[in-house]
Amino acid sequence: MAVHSGVERVLAGLDPEQRTAVTAPAGPVCVLAGAGTGKTRAVTSRIAHRALTGEIVGRHVLAVTFTARAAAEMRQRLTVLGVPGVQARTFHAAALRQVRYFAPRLLEGRAMPELLDSKVRLVTLAAARAGLRTDRAAARDLAGEIEWAKSSLVEPGEYVVAAAKALRETPHEPAKVAEVFAAYEKIKRGNGVIDFEDLLRAAVWGIEEHADVAEQVRAQYRHFVVDEYQDVNPLQQRLLDAWLGGRDDLTVVGDASQTIYSFTGATSAYLVDFPRRHRDAVVVRLVRDYRSTPQVVGLANAVIAQARGTEARLRLELVGQRPTGPEPELRIFTDEPAEAAAVAARCRALVAAGTPAREIAVLFRTNAQSEAYEKALTEAEVPYQVQGAERFFERAEVRQAMVALRAATRSIPGQTPLPAAVVEALAAVGWAPDAPPPGGAARERWEALAALVALAEEYAATPELLPVGTAATVERPVTLAAFTDELHRRAGQQHAPTVDGVTLASLHAAKGLEWDAVFLVGLAEGTLPTVYARTAEQVEEERRLLYVGITRARQWLWLSYATARAPGGRARRPTRFLPRLDRSGGTERAGGTERAGGPAGRRPERRRAQVVSCRICGATLLAGPDRKLGRCPTCPSDIDQELYERLHDWRQRVAGAQKVPAYVVFTDATLTALAERRPGRPEELIAIAGIGPRKLGLYGEAVLALVGGSPVDEICPEKTFKNSP
Repeated sequence: MAVHSGVERVLAGLDPEQRTAVTAPAGPVCVLAGAGTGKTRAVTSRIAHRALTGEIVGRHVLAVTFTARAAAEMRQRLTVLGVPGVQARTFHAAALRQVRYFAPRLLEGRAMPELLDSKVRLVTLAAARAGLRTDRAAARDLAGEIEWAKSSLVEPGEYVVAAAKALRETPHEPAKVAEVFAAYEKIKRGNGVIDFEDLLRAAVWGIEEHADVAEQVRAQYRHFVVDEYQDVNPLQQRLLDAWLGGRDDLTVVGDASQTIYSFTGATSAYLVDFPRRHRDAVVVRLVRDYRSTPQVVGLANAVIAQARGTEARLRLELVGQRPTGPEPELRIFTDEPAEAAAVAARCRALVAAGTPAREIAVLFRTNAQSEAYEKALTEAEVPYQVQGAERFFERAEVRQAMVALRAATRSIPGQTPLPAAVVEALAAVGWAPDAPPPGGAARERWEALAALVALAEEYAATPELLPVGTAATVERPVTLAAFTDELHRRAGQQHAPTVDGVTLASLHAAKGLEWDAVFLVGLAEGTLPTVYARTAEQVEEERRLLYVGITRARQWLWLSYATARAPGGRARRPTRFLPRLDRSGGTERAGGTERAGGPAGRRPERRRAQVVSCRICGATLLAGPDRKLGRCPTCPSDIDQELYERLHDWRQRVAGAQKVPAYVVFTDATLTALAERRPGRPEELIAIAGIGPRKLGLYGEAVLALVGGSPVDEICPEKTFKNSP
């Protein structure tokens, strides 16, 4: 009975497509899951359903993903569903566990080599041996190229040809990079260390070359789940194949439209080809988006609908499930400082209106764009954190705090409530709960330590929850010593708490995250797509980056770019990926208009769009209703309500006399614009978007009279359109 109720609980609330994925029979299953469609719920529910029905045993499942946070979330969900013991790990964590376990057997008693945290130091030495002088940035570029080669199963002697075939933008002449690659491998072996790619290769070697190891690994792991399958590289696929050993109990989950890491060696080819490699595979498409409003979903669909190439074959058209929300906003600014200042001001307004700062993100194409927004947010006194720039537990203040917490376990009485004990311990590093400094780096430091206090409060409130990284349900002690141990476990897995600040992140770093409000900035040609995207495949990956950014937003989305990088700088165009925004003859185009129709065979006539700026904040307006009003929808209205009512009454009379719908005369937005802007001359009237020479001739005299105070009764319909043909 308990098992039956557990199964019903797993299936409860699943939509039809999720249920199909969860209840699919054993064997190869491919879940194509669009952004926000509940893929984590689907995949964990599939594992739980199979375990609770007795089809599998939890300890025989290996679920692999790409971040420690995602793996921890999987383990937690499975525990809640009543299926503890499932191994959910990253590829590297799973490989490290296996290599360490089998090291005594494989290395014949020798110690396992130390694992490198970073290649940069050894790459710098290797570059010097190859006759190259490099700074840290250049060494990072070389290290990235070596990682790509090793992840792609390319040896130093094969690098030149492989780089040419892959159209790599190499940091140096390819033969020189190959020389550095070979020197790096030699130095690494001489120092008795291995890197992360070596770790995966060692796990593959252990299984492929040692039958006893293969037998033991395959007896332990019989059912496999791979999340974010579009991000798998050839080396990881080789390891997955070694684990499987020809078996096919494999569930993969991915979205080809979120393939954005090809520069690291990741490829969506394994996801695209999955049905071909596994002829009897069940393929399920999840398209119901539970994350974003229909307006955000609509823009995401419009952007990805133009995609071309291999990944586009698996394109999913999402269907928004949330209530309607605000339309995405597009803003254009004269330069990047003006753009950053406007973003910071809007962030401050959102926070003041009740949106938590941690639910706001500013996303950009490159990390170099971060500085302007850090500066603007600091000046606006808005707290922020930079995602991916420095790991939470590697921050200097967090390391100092953990030392202080460890020391405090010997001085603070054991009966002190945990949150109070943490606050008392942090006083040793200068932190106080009631004195957050204003904005900038100091505020960011305060917020980081405040996050530790919040984590202590959560830890104390839920003692029955699992410590991160454990596999069995335990009642954990609520003491400062136990909490400090928990922090060290989290540090080892990079399971950081959330800092209450606006997130600044690159589009790559934002993958897998979501916020209530998202600012996508710097959307100009040359930045997105980057000038380095020269092939069709590279341009398509840039399009997918914008798609990923859009789908991070739950409720509110801002898109912006600056017409110049700096005041007075060279003009730039908006990204080609944005859907057309100015309506003219049924088409839309950012930054200009295009007339549809005309004689067959003639090219569409183009005309330069009139630039319309918000008369209140100065932002350039592209959306039709905003251009009519002459202001942003969020800027305050100064409408003359009495004038609006007279204009409305007049429009009804004219429409009746002409026997046409009222909107054919003027739309509601145009009436609002007239009542707000109150034009006094024909040139002011025609400056309102949507009022051209024809309507000026038909209605101009009457509208100017109404604005001047004339009663509606004095402006008869016949007089209104006396000049009509």
